[in-house]
Amino acid sequence: MAGQARKTYALLSPGLWRQRGDIARLLDTDVVAWPFVLPGRVDGFVGWGRRPSGVRAMRLAALFGKQVVTLEDGFLRGFAPGQGEPSHSYVIDRDGIYFDAQATNGLDRLLSRPVTDVAALERACRLIAQLRQARLSKYNNSPLLSPVDAGVPSGRPFVLLVDQVAGDASIAGAGAGPDSFRLMLERAVADNPGKTIVVRTHPAAGDRSLLRQAASALGVEIVVPARMNPWPLLETADSLYTVSSQLGFEALMAGRQVHCFGTTYYSGRGLTNDYGAQPPDRPSASLEQVFHAAFLDYSHYLDLHSRELCSLERAIEQAVAVRDQRMRIDRKVFTAGFSPWKRRAMTPFLKGVASDPVHKRSLDAAVAAAKAENGVVAIWGSDRPLPAGVPAIRLEDGFIRSRGLGVTLTMPSSIAVDDDHVYYDARGESRLEVLLSGGTFDEPLRTRARALVRLLVQRGVSKYNLGTEARLPAGGAGQLKILVPGQVEKDASIRYGSPAVRSNAALVAAVRALFPDAFIVYKAHPDVVSGVRDGGAEPAAADMIVTSGDILQWIAWADRVETMTSLAGFEALLRGKAVGVHGAPFYAGWGLTDDRLVIPRRTRRIDLDTLVAASLILYPFYVHPLSGLPCRPEDLVEEISVGALRKAGLLQRMLLGVAQQVNRVGVLLRDSRLR
Repeated sequence: MAGQARKTYALLSPGLWRQRGDIARLLDTDVVAWPFVLPGRVDGFVGWGRRPSGVRAMRLAALFGKQVVTLEDGFLRGFAPGQGEPSHSYVIDRDGIYFDAQATNGLDRLLSRPVTDVAALERACRLIAQLRQARLSKYNNSPLLSPVDAGVPSGRPFVLLVDQVAGDASIAGAGAGPDSFRLMLERAVADNPGKTIVVRTHPAAGDRSLLRQAASALGVEIVVPARMNPWPLLETADSLYTVSSQLGFEALMAGRQVHCFGTTYYSGRGLTNDYGAQPPDRPSASLEQVFHAAFLDYSHYLDLHSRELCSLERAIEQAVAVRDQRMRIDRKVFTAGFSPWKRRAMTPFLKGVASDPVHKRSLDAAVAAAKAENGVVAIWGSDRPLPAGVPAIRLEDGFIRSRGLGVTLTMPSSIAVDDDHVYYDARGESRLEVLLSGGTFDEPLRTRARALVRLLVQRGVSKYNLGTEARLPAGGAGQLKILVPGQVEKDASIRYGSPAVRSNAALVAAVRALFPDAFIVYKAHPDVVSGVRDGGAEPAAADMIVTSGDILQWIAWADRVETMTSLAGFEALLRGKAVGVHGAPFYAGWGLTDDRLVIPRRTRRIDLDTLVAASLILYPFYVHPLSGLPCRPEDLVEEISVGALRKAGLLQRMLLGVAQQVNRVGVLLRDSRLR
């Protein structure tokens, strides 16, 4: 039987056309650009809110007898406003738009018959708690400060008034105007003698701040806190006053008393003190019912990475991952001397609350720019000293890097950001070592770490994920099978992390001395096999030297792993193998490994859950290979395990080939200068 014909909608602005993939998925339709199509070929018109495209969509729909669909950002929009950030949620309305309470809209229709299902309301209650605990709002790029740190006087109660942008459609849609803000301020002052009047200004208001203008006209003293996450204000204010801001509903979620001076979707339902005219037939609703209608029925969420439809629970996880990672970069970053490829690779990691990173050709230029703009200098690796007189950080590959080698210019999905000592530099404490030495790891974090280990093992994911087949030997009957993973002998992890055993041949000899009857397999490092890096003399004490096979296959074969500082030792721990360590990698010295080298400063005894929580969840930075946005390690593991490597076009492959050869020469020249 033939299915129903797929509808086609016309998009009425360049901005909507840039979001055509999202819109087609949300509406499950084909989309075309207006006016490059005849009216008879479309089923409806799509516009944005009450902007010109939205008004045009209504006019064209009426003219041609078609449907109209109005889109707007949802109530969990994303990290920051603007077209540079993908929208995490949209609202879709075929009647009007929620902030125009003077006309029928889809959210009003939903609330005319509030949901009563117990399970649905329990889910709404859980999600309210999750959003509040996660400190998520519509935009999430403001720092988490206490009201006092943001400039609110301490020791004195305050009420919070919410400003909006003059001329915004949400004000007129609420049946309000500039006088409503003056009335709101007057009422707040009259109702709250002796309390501080705190005004939350809108980021886009500037000189058009209606409450600032009203306060100036009335001679009322107000406090405008610094830009901050709104939740600490909402939770400590005695009450909140608003015309129609979404912060009014978030204040209800925080358990505050809310005074409304306009008509909004949550007013007139028994939840707020209302001073504006409310529709006479508006039914009462609980907080959970309004939340369910607005956040679950009216709003639609897209996965930040795949752009497929997703649940609000999934959206919350992703929003927290983006926000928390971006907040770790609290100054503008100026990189020093990065190649064009490394600039492109590092940009998504180094985007923080201040801005995108700025790439400078030299260390001197980066230092000068960082000093001028109160920024931070970023350098790669540990071979150069950090510059003096300016904040600086070191960058290095992370532990779940990619599906391919860095030497072949495979884009990384994980990096480490550290101070003077990166995780492999045992000459001093890294940020990771500080976490392991004194960090607090609660049970939810430990549970998450256990689940991450299971996922890594089930999916067969490691650092590079080359996926090549291994020809595994049987080994002698009853012999102990030992894997010795080779390393690049001039690598910084050996130079700065293995002071006693410093070559692959010496390592295998030491292992043979410890286990004279064992069957020892030495596996050469992939960079050495590729011919780009030096692995030193061939280890004569090994029973077998291999150059192929994914490292995880060899770890599964072995009874134990012996290493200087290789990440293969960590991956073996994740898979329950015994590990002997001859250097001082980040995972040694905590009671989990057989340590051949004493590390006196590492005195804490930890378990595998703690090691994983610190090294794979708290310490690295991750970006998703699909979106280039920050992600959770779990999401990266899933993508690496199931995602297909995307084929580049012919020109891209040719340019990549040239870049790879240039990189190979550069690596060889760099290694030749090292002793």
